[in-house]
Amino acid sequence: QVQLVESGGGLVQAGGSLRLSCAASGRATSTYAMGWFRQAPGKERDFVAAISGTGGNTVYADSVKGRFTISRDNSKNTVYLQMNSVKPEDTAVYYCTAGLSVLGPRRYWGQGTQVTVSS
Repeated sequence: QVQLVESGGGLVQAGGSLRLSCAASGRATSTYAMGWFRQAPGKERDFVAAISGTGGNTVYADSVKGRFTISRDNSKNTVYLQMNSVKPEDTAVYYCTAGLSVLGPRRYWGQGTQVTVSS
């Protein structure tokens, strides 16, 4: 079992930067692939980025490639999403996830953190 707690959300101007954090707790957390999804009001929950347990493999949605970077610090059981050059379209609730592989189904979900990008 794994518990995930997101933080770092808030209000940011378009073109600015924001870093989200996800603190994981529970056994064998370093073996899980971690990632981020987001959901805007009235829209489906969409994949954003994922990272393997070792950090050696990363996957990004086309919409965030070149702007967002996912990373992890297993010594702190924490995953990060560095968001640069943000756009109003990035406004959403961002959810941290954990699963058995980068592209596999997500087993655990955090409660989410709101990111709002102003024009």
